[in-house]
Amino acid sequence: MEARYAPQALGLFRIVVGLLFACHGAATLFDVLGGPHGRAPSLGQWPGWWAAVIQLAGGSLVLIGLAARPAALLCSGSMAYAYFVHHQGDGLFPLENGGEPAALFCWAFLLIGALGPGRWSLAAHLPRRTGARAASEQKGAVT
Repeated sequence: MEARYAPQALGLFRIVVGLLFACHGAATLFDVLGGPHGRAPSLGQWPGWWAAVIQLAGGSLVLIGLAARPAALLCSGSMAYAYFVHHQGDGLFPLENGGEPAALFCWAFLLIGALGPGRWSLAAHLPRRTGARAASEQKGAVT
């Protein structure tokens, strides 16, 4: 693939990864899409409920490309936590310990966090505030 298609490929990658991750969160929280089959975590339960909220909210933000970098880094960290706390004790390699999805999501979100959202993000279509304009707006708000 030529480098000229990299922004489009990254945008598609972000959309797919965000959608898949958000589906995990929705499945866990709302017992849909083949979710936990009646074993949804209770409100505020650590770490299951919090992980599902990160999956749904973070995956949705990455999907639409709004605050994609910080959301992707949060999602990556949550998957690193999942891998090292819940999977690594069952074996050294992801194939042994069932941690392949956690490892793949962790690295995929780290890539999105490092490279940005690519094309077709919502943030690219929002009006940008220039430095001088933002400073004058802040100054006007203070007086």
